[in-house]
Amino acid sequence: MVEYLIIPVIKLIVIFSVFMFIAAYTTYMERKVLGHMQLRYGPMRVGFHGLLQPIADGIKNFFKEDVIPENADKTVFVLAPAISITVAVILLSVIPFGPPITIFGRKINLYLANPSIGILFILGLSTLGSYGTILGGWSSGNKYGYMGGLRGSAMIISYEISMAFAVVSIIMITGSFSIVDMVNAQAGVWNVFKQPAAFLVFMISGVAELNRTPFDMPEAESELCCGYNVEYSSMKFALFFLAEYIHMIVFACLVTTMFLGGWHGPAFVPGVIWFFLKMFAVIFLCIWVRATFPRLRYDKVMKLEWKFLLPVALLNVLVTGLVMAVL
Repeated sequence: MVEYLIIPVIKLIVIFSVFMFIAAYTTYMERKVLGHMQLRYGPMRVGFHGLLQPIADGIKNFFKEDVIPENADKTVFVLAPAISITVAVILLSVIPFGPPITIFGRKINLYLANPSIGILFILGLSTLGSYGTILGGWSSGNKYGYMGGLRGSAMIISYEISMAFAVVSIIMITGSFSIVDMVNAQAGVWNVFKQPAAFLVFMISGVAELNRTPFDMPEAESELCCGYNVEYSSMKFALFFLAEYIHMIVFACLVTTMFLGGWHGPAFVPGVIWFFLKMFAVIFLCIWVRATFPRLRYDKVMKLEWKFLLPVALLNVLVTGLVMAVL
């Protein structure tokens, strides 16, 4: 009874609480990092060096007026942000955060679930989460929002393909769809050294899937006035905002588990700490990319996928299969 009910519930509460906290303070991290990269201070006024700014933002959004446009499809308009945040949180359930630990003589795995098709579960569910963006733009009754939703759908259809082929190469060398097995297979050499091309494709495709600069086509403030979420306010906007950061955290976790060895590292560093250090390093890289590159033109975003990333991903799968057949 304890093993099959209480422990999973405790894991669920811990994972939800910890990652909600991390997501909130990732917004603070991004504002601070971008500020210093651009010779600014970033948040400074709420708490010491602005440490209470995420809490202040949450309170502000909670008490702001919630407006639903007259021309909106009200049911879908309300459901869209809920879809985005729900899917983002569910994805965390299959991420292994460290090696098993023993508490009071009982072995505890540091993940909520380990399905045999874990990576397919993540790819499929993350695609479902993108419907929040698409439906949010369509249901708002705003043409700018609708265009943002269309751009989002086009990018998802495009970049999911190259991302999937990057994952295929990892599945081939691991021999399993399980994320835990992928981590265990990297006890010696990390996959980033075995599959550098897949790592490059996965990183670029992942940033595009997150709708982050230089791929923030669904938002594109300069021409779409914030795009798909232009009509959202109060907690509905906050849910979209929070879902974006949780998706970035999930992406960083996937990069860590698939390419950077997961919890494997120096013996004197606990596996959980090593995992989170890698995760935050990937998040920092995403922020660094945002500070460095300007937004691409929409046609160039599509060309990057269909004329560069997809051919590289396909060629990498073919070369991987050839090497495995020869060796």
